[in-house]
Amino acid sequence: MERLGTGIGWRPEIADAVERMPGIDWVEVVAENVCPGHLPESLRRLRERGVTVVPHGVSLGLGGAERPDAGRLAALAERVGALGAPLVTEHIAFVRAGGPLTASPRLEAGHLLPVPRTRDALDVLCENIRIAQDALPVPLAVENIAALISWPGEEMTEGQFLYDLADRTGVRLLIDVANLHTNHVNRAEDPAEALAELPLEALAYVHVAGGFERDGVWHDSHAHPVPQPVLDILTDLASRVSPPGVLLERDENFPEPTELEGELRAIRDAVEKGGGGAGQATVSQGPPGGAGRAASSTTSAGAPAEAARQRLALAQTALLSALVAGTPAPEGFDRVRLGVQARALAGKRADVVAKVAPELPLILGAGYRPAFLAYAQGSPMADGYRRDALTFAEHLLFGGALTEARTRRQVREWWLERSGPAPRSRRPAVRLARATRKVLLRR
Repeated sequence: MERLGTGIGWRPEIADAVERMPGIDWVEVVAENVCPGHLPESLRRLRERGVTVVPHGVSLGLGGAERPDAGRLAALAERVGALGAPLVTEHIAFVRAGGPLTASPRLEAGHLLPVPRTRDALDVLCENIRIAQDALPVPLAVENIAALISWPGEEMTEGQFLYDLADRTGVRLLIDVANLHTNHVNRAEDPAEALAELPLEALAYVHVAGGFERDGVWHDSHAHPVPQPVLDILTDLASRVSPPGVLLERDENFPEPTELEGELRAIRDAVEKGGGGAGQATVSQGPPGGAGRAASSTTSAGAPAEAARQRLALAQTALLSALVAGTPAPEGFDRVRLGVQARALAGKRADVVAKVAPELPLILGAGYRPAFLAYAQGSPMADGYRRDALTFAEHLLFGGALTEARTRRQVREWWLERSGPAPRSRRPAVRLARATRKVLLRR
């Protein structure tokens, strides 16, 4: 595996700081946030300096019941080529449910949700990863995610699940030590036990990030400093294997560059404290409990695999519907935790829509967030955040939520500019003609 070194997540808000930051060997970029034909100048300059850029996907939904979308895979492969990346990464998660397998409307989570650690889910995930591997021009690594909720009736630990996954597919692993800490707080899972079970010979690189605890729940925010328990898990990992690369993630609430540089130093120190796996065995002997290749319910793409897909589809749709559409909680789930997750999903929707449609918070002011959360309770996202912003505006306009004439006019103008097949022209002559037409139509 290529040695990456120490890196940081590239984000537009800190692009200039990253370029000037000492000791940055590589960067990671959210794949969906870059356009292959129009790479940001900052990324171009980094590449020209020989800094490796790795695309990190967030929307494939490899843990979902459906096979990966060919268009999404092609788009990810295109970004790999544009960035000259040596590998590409995604998540062990599902991000949408419903659709043909359940004969129900498709729902989008707008977030990474945990896959049940069952043989059905493992069979589906393995096939989905093989499909992705065949479509991508470089090796694929997949990341363990943080979770607020646990699936009832799980059949494997995380370590056993990931061991089987790597064993059956040859996929590499991106281990997020912050997510191991999250699962320790939220699901009482021992990070040391998880590391002991992992096939560390398959390690591609490591993520490190911060979060915060509220009411006994750890939120993996990527907006706070890296806490000491996360660095301790990194040290434990580094005592078992020499990580090919370690990367600091920060997605918002960006501090001064000196603070980010301090976190990078703490990460290097944590790896050095672990000894980089010196003298340690790096090849896992397999997880305890007999979870191996023979434990799978099926190894073919025949009828049993399709039955597993349908069972998984029904389970994931029921869970996602409870989280975003207010349907009853599926049996066996912690209803309090489902409520925490549902509120977190709605809050994230509000935040992301505010970023993709920044005019709406400006128009609505302090009323934006409560109005959006009220809308989200009865309006599940079905087709991405940009469509969600338009649907929210339609809800405001046609649902009678806007009583102030000026605000209603501004929202209507915003919606008209974006809801047609092409943007409305801003040329003075066209705008005059449009205004004249409105006057004539009122006569």
